[in-house]
Amino acid sequence: MHKRLRKRIYIIIFEADTPAGKAFDVALLWAIVISVLAVILESVKSLNDHYGQLFKIAEWVLTIGFSIEFILRLYVSETPRKYAFSFYGIIDLLAVLPAYISLVFTGTQYLLIIRALRLLRVFRILKLGRFVGEGEQLARALKASRHKITVFLGSVLTVVMITGTAMYMIEGGENGFTSIPVSMYWAIVTLTTVGYGDIAPQTVIGQSLASFIMIMGYAIIAVPTGIVTAELTKDNAERKKVKCPNCHQTGHEAVAHFCKFCGTELILPDEK
Repeated sequence: MHKRLRKRIYIIIFEADTPAGKAFDVALLWAIVISVLAVILESVKSLNDHYGQLFKIAEWVLTIGFSIEFILRLYVSETPRKYAFSFYGIIDLLAVLPAYISLVFTGTQYLLIIRALRLLRVFRILKLGRFVGEGEQLARALKASRHKITVFLGSVLTVVMITGTAMYMIEGGENGFTSIPVSMYWAIVTLTTVGYGDIAPQTVIGQSLASFIMIMGYAIIAVPTGIVTAELTKDNAERKKVKCPNCHQTGHEAVAHFCKFCGTELILPDEK
């Protein structure tokens, strides 16, 4: 009886293929959405003044529900430790901890917004496996280009330090550039083409330097995009060349883990 109940709970909580499992997951997603909206709306003073008590009740009802769910996941898992330290296990724990911490430290309940990460389960529930595969491909491209991106960021930081220091020397504190860190902040804002306008050069030399930084900002934006795009293209090309160990066919999709001709598991470039 005990094993049967445990298995039944496991199917409902972890299996999205069954009617009960899918209904549970859909209900869970709605609960997460409501919880996140409650945290967001609670931060609006006018709404909090009128419905603050309702937000608190909803927050604690959902927190207790999520806590019970987390305990049940640990209870029915074959390896509770593995689940507890998995990505979803850690997110599930972080989704309830801020509410209990807020009993001691006021304001930490807003960290409950991390529950939004639990919405990632929608890919599994709705069987959007292709999107997961595309995400893995992008992650591989970012990992492969990490050294180039590191060099790029280092170069950008160097440019920011040089231009920020130059602007501090040119404009000075009377024009808002009161220190090198403040000038570096301005350089970052200008280089990224955000341009808040809270600090602006007043001299001709300063404005000329600012114009150069703005134009350079457009060129800099294209660099990381090109790096990642090149890695994505390379990853696609390499995966299309993968030969099935059984039927020796090639031309598989970039997100494929199994041969589309015979179903044999592929030996992918990053797994060799």
